[in-house]
Amino acid sequence: MVEAHASTRHEGSAAVTQVRVAMASPGQTKTRALDVHANAHDASHFLLIPQAVAVPSSAEEVGRLLKISAASKLGITFRSGGTSLSGQAVTDGLLVDVRRNFRAIHVLDNGARVRVQPGVTVRALNARLLRYGRKFGPDPASEVACTIGGVIANNSSGMACGITENSYQTLESLTVVLPSGTVIDTGASDADARLRALEPDIFAGLLELRERVRNNLESARIIRRQFSHKNTMGYGLNSLLDFESPAQILAHLIVGSEGTLGFVAEAVFVTVPRLAHATTGLLVFSSLEEANAALPALVESGAATVELMDAASLKVGQTLSQVPGVVRDLQVKNHAALLLEYQSEDASQLAELGAGAVRIAGTLGLDSPAKFTSDSNQRAELWHLRKGLYTSVAGARPQGTTALLEDIVVPVPALGRTCVELGTLFRKYAYENSVIFGHAKDGNIHFMLTDKFASPRELDRYAAFTEDMVDLVLGEGGSLKAEHGTGRVMAPFVRRQYGEELYAVMRRIKELFDPAGMLNPGVLISDDTTAHLRHIKAAPPAVDSEVDRCVSCGYCEPVCPSKDLTLTPRQRIVSLRAIEAARLAGDTALAVALEKDYNYDAVETCAVDGMCQTACPVDINTGNLVKHLRRDAGGKLENGVWETAAKHWAATTQGAGLALSVAAKMPERVVLSANLLGRKILGDDRLPLYSAELPQGGKERRRRPPAGEPVAVYFPACVNTMFGPAKDPTGMPGSGVQESFEHLCQRAGLHLLVPEGIAGLCCGTPWSSKGMQQGLAAMQDRTVKLLRAATHDGELEIIVDASSCTEGLIHAIEAQTLVPGARALRVMDAVEFVARRVLPVLDQDWVKIDSLALHPTCSSTRLGLNPALEKVANAVARSVQIPDSWGCCGFAGDRGMLHPQLSESATQDQALEVSRMGATGHASCNRSCELGMTRATEREYRHVLELLAEAVD
Repeated sequence: MVEAHASTRHEGSAAVTQVRVAMASPGQTKTRALDVHANAHDASHFLLIPQAVAVPSSAEEVGRLLKISAASKLGITFRSGGTSLSGQAVTDGLLVDVRRNFRAIHVLDNGARVRVQPGVTVRALNARLLRYGRKFGPDPASEVACTIGGVIANNSSGMACGITENSYQTLESLTVVLPSGTVIDTGASDADARLRALEPDIFAGLLELRERVRNNLESARIIRRQFSHKNTMGYGLNSLLDFESPAQILAHLIVGSEGTLGFVAEAVFVTVPRLAHATTGLLVFSSLEEANAALPALVESGAATVELMDAASLKVGQTLSQVPGVVRDLQVKNHAALLLEYQSEDASQLAELGAGAVRIAGTLGLDSPAKFTSDSNQRAELWHLRKGLYTSVAGARPQGTTALLEDIVVPVPALGRTCVELGTLFRKYAYENSVIFGHAKDGNIHFMLTDKFASPRELDRYAAFTEDMVDLVLGEGGSLKAEHGTGRVMAPFVRRQYGEELYAVMRRIKELFDPAGMLNPGVLISDDTTAHLRHIKAAPPAVDSEVDRCVSCGYCEPVCPSKDLTLTPRQRIVSLRAIEAARLAGDTALAVALEKDYNYDAVETCAVDGMCQTACPVDINTGNLVKHLRRDAGGKLENGVWETAAKHWAATTQGAGLALSVAAKMPERVVLSANLLGRKILGDDRLPLYSAELPQGGKERRRRPPAGEPVAVYFPACVNTMFGPAKDPTGMPGSGVQESFEHLCQRAGLHLLVPEGIAGLCCGTPWSSKGMQQGLAAMQDRTVKLLRAATHDGELEIIVDASSCTEGLIHAIEAQTLVPGARALRVMDAVEFVARRVLPVLDQDWVKIDSLALHPTCSSTRLGLNPALEKVANAVARSVQIPDSWGCCGFAGDRGMLHPQLSESATQDQALEVSRMGATGHASCNRSCELGMTRATEREYRHVLELLAEAVD
């Protein structure tokens, strides 16, 4: 028996107990209602709720889990990035999270090869390879979040790699844990001998299947034809033709096997050159047919990528926050577009390719002349349109519907005809707002359907559509899955695509590896002809307008500081939806069970840093959802306290600073004893935890009359009153950012005006992050009113010396209604002001420090401030390094003091990397982030302007 489904919950409970015993720590097995519901969702339209979630820390632990699975008949499914679209990462058995503890990267042969574990994202791997001028071969659009484990499992390709640089072609070897628990390194010199000794049935069976396929001319012909284009349907039978060694056949069968044959603990890949030069352009055609007709000439011109977008895709693209002008200004009717990119190692060769593309485009009857650009910002804008298309289209679906994305490939000459026929099918089955987009160069397109997929009528319609679509694609000699994997959605149709003989070969492969049928049951091959119609995710209930358009793509997860501690943004959203769905269904017990743990996991440990928004294709800031939840949970007393603080902010900040100064002079055990008692009485989410590395309090924000005509209004951040400056190289408290910034401006002959009454003002971030709306409104109103007067109604720019406060002040100004005819207030961070106005007029003859470890902040990233930050840093040090593992430090104002475990978890990888750098100095651009990184690394982080001021002197 090669296919089995997870046992009942009652039967599975004994197996879950065994799973808990098999883990090194009890916390590695999660069975709370919140855990199983939060982890149940991937990016697909399927949903199953696991019985437990295991988080193993080694291949040995995975081996023990596999043995338990086989013995107890508990289905087991591996999950890393959760970006899969075909249902291969959901289960009602045991879900194994291999993202968290499998993130090692070892660069080999100066970047020519790389050994990598399955939890590493494609983006993180490419960041590591960047310095070597190399990159990972597969280039999926979801590279920000998809992991190497998923790329291997699905034989992912992408926009440029085609079938020559995909996972299958670039794999050198892998270390696989088989269902029996046996570990095989296929790159070892004795791999075949070890496989024969430890797994004789698999060894002999692979040799038998190799000969069976090779001796059947029709089988060999079908396999070669099927894999002459992108194809992720069924198992990679081409490995039986391409390799002699059973170990290598095994390795390449694992590619694209979707976790049904074993677990990949690590893999070695050959990397490909990262071409230094690229030019990108968007060609807009009057119709989909015209776009497809242009394909042969454009492919022949040497384009690395040719991405197709139909009219519906373009209409959705017009709603994005970043949209190219050529799309934004288009009156879309039946239009279609092709996104082209040319790449080269040589700038002159790229110029020739670009010129040739313009000449060809001139013969295509375009509505407007073709324009290509090598500007990185403009290219990023074009690619943002394409890479975020799936989630953007899905996010724009009608409320109460589910998005279903299909993925097919046909020979390129048949692509236009296939697109037309798909449109006919959309109309026949009344699937409105369906879109077509994808990798036209490869004949690979994606199309999306939106419906509830719930009632018998809706499911019958979807079943009939699927049958017609299958006939269409196979009739054109294509494949029903090109790069998203077979999953559950196409498992019933593998037999039809390959025929009885090769389907029998696939079933034999499954029997050899997984005789108990427990690895990802129901995925990739299935005799259940209705498998694609079951377990479809119900349309989620509305919970908050900020997040209701979320489609669970998971792009937000890698940048979330709490991802390894509690929940990610995706998990916060799906859990809240689960609570609401339980309420609507009358399942009070489930709602209560979910809510019991939700506050800590989702609300208290969210940094509300907004980094999730930088990764989200539909611009969702889950931090805003959490602020809404904090607002709703805040009682009258807490709101009253913060409203009072807003009215007496000068005394509040000075009091906080005084408390730190007093604490620094007392024995730590005395301070901690009183502090812990206070936290016990008031709650961990209200009173920060004191720690010895915190500095003394800072000075009151000073106002010095400008010595000359001011060029800007200076708004020193109140955080520097609460927390004094970091220690300088002599071990003494430094001068602080206000004094340093004013000194730099003085050296440049620039005068600043610090407003009267500055000590009582704030940008409002403390109230905003806690959801204290009344205090926030009062503080924002007073601050903006004073700044409007100080800037002479917007004539002068406002400069802020902490990046989070710069962002906060921008939001405060945006929250105020602008009087008609009044100038908008302009805000700039002090780092950017120094980069633009100070550095250019200084004689840069100072001595730089050897090296600087630089920590950009969430706010500097969201503000687009990082280029200026790096410019200033390069004025300080001969070598500036930003850790590859850089991310939000999780300190988030006071969040890292309320819940130190958040900051500790968020900085773990970065702190280790910083320790290996051995940098001379360490800098950032926000005081609370400097505190967080100082705590994490035990190295003094200072504001970069403090370091610059010392260098200038």
